[in-house]
Amino acid sequence: MDHKQSPFAKRREAMGFSQEALAERLNIDVRTVRRWDAGDFVKGPQAWIRPKLARCLQVSLEQLDELLSAGASEQARVVEGELVSPEVTAVPPGAVIFPVLVDGKPVLLPVDPSAIARDGFPGLATLSREDAMSPLSRRSLLRFSVLASALPALDAEAHQHVAAAMEDARRYLDTDLVQRLKAQLASCKSSDGGSDATKTPPLPIVLGILGAIEEAAREVRPRVRHQLLSLGAECGEFAGWLYRDAGDLTRALYWHDRAIEWAQVVGDIALQGYVLLKKAQLAYDERNPHRMLDLSQAVRGGAWNLPLRVQAEAAQQEARAEAMLGVSLGAVERKLGEARQLLGASRVDECTLGAHYNDTLLTMQTAVCYTEAGKPRHGVELYGQSLTENSFSPRDYGFFLSWMAGSLALAGEPDEAAKTGLESAKRANNASSQRTHRELERVVKVLAPWQNRPAVKELQAVV
Repeated sequence: MDHKQSPFAKRREAMGFSQEALAERLNIDVRTVRRWDAGDFVKGPQAWIRPKLARCLQVSLEQLDELLSAGASEQARVVEGELVSPEVTAVPPGAVIFPVLVDGKPVLLPVDPSAIARDGFPGLATLSREDAMSPLSRRSLLRFSVLASALPALDAEAHQHVAAAMEDARRYLDTDLVQRLKAQLASCKSSDGGSDATKTPPLPIVLGILGAIEEAAREVRPRVRHQLLSLGAECGEFAGWLYRDAGDLTRALYWHDRAIEWAQVVGDIALQGYVLLKKAQLAYDERNPHRMLDLSQAVRGGAWNLPLRVQAEAAQQEARAEAMLGVSLGAVERKLGEARQLLGASRVDECTLGAHYNDTLLTMQTAVCYTEAGKPRHGVELYGQSLTENSFSPRDYGFFLSWMAGSLALAGEPDEAAKTGLESAKRANNASSQRTHRELERVVKVLAPWQNRPAVKELQAVV
């Protein structure tokens, strides 16, 4: 890919701003400025930033729009140039280039138009190759592909509904199609972490739903738009979790932010607080206890009207941050006691948010709190009492095994730690959980003094 500077990046440097300095001036994340530098203006900048950004770059709003559109056009040309698989050196006679989603990313492939027409997109039957490669047709085809990828195993009637919705979202993208998308999201959530997760990975489907929402939200009727953005908020939160498990914390944070924005638009107060909790958990992955504490306290102190189960998890998260910051063990235990009381007072049916949170999960988190507080032996005892394979999904069981391995290593039991780590690594590989692999890398570092022991060597080789 050509890494020439975008017009935006050239202007930023000409005005004497580093990426960090411009982000600080605008009070935004530096990663946002990096995306702009790369020519990615699909998601922004938001309306409230634009006047201030124009003043920083000393351009008018019209000139700013020209800078942004020039960057976006350059990025589009680069992306389109790379979409075609390098193996596709010639397009067969009569075929057109059709965008499809592979692992959540659009790829242009030569296809027989009549074959796709039979599946509910009859307009393709008369498309010439030149027509299919026009910007308008590419956009239409890609939109169809994005939404179809979000609804696998469509029947013929549903395919026709999708095709119509993508050609005329205002007329055909209705409540029924939104419910189909919602049901698909629920199916992804229910299968997440299961033994068949590698056969039907949920992330491409979830990204397909999000892509469909972002494509169609501007054109649908107001009532459907509200439903679509509400689904987007829920879907964005789940995408953030999937990226977190995949080890891509930057994209996880991006989708958390998008989820909060959509939740604000539709007035879903509880979901905003819930996503803040997810951000606190992300801060633990980064081992940033101050951010964990700030976010956990914001969850507990805000007017989010959260279910008691979510409040219980937030109290536990606050206790963990305090343990990492060196607060006394007594204070950490009192906070954990609050979490236990909140969970005991909750009802399973009170809300869908936090419905997964139960006594066993709280015990796992309590164990890690004790380990962070310098009491790994107590953590090991708790894992031994409650960590069983039938209590969690295969992926989550492997993840908690990595926590247990870390506690065993800190407790001075290298052979047991390595043995537990190997069991964890096996499940992490099966589930493609980078989050678990990161924890195991930390275990290997703790086991460095015993690196010549056979079991530890085996774990090092695997990790």
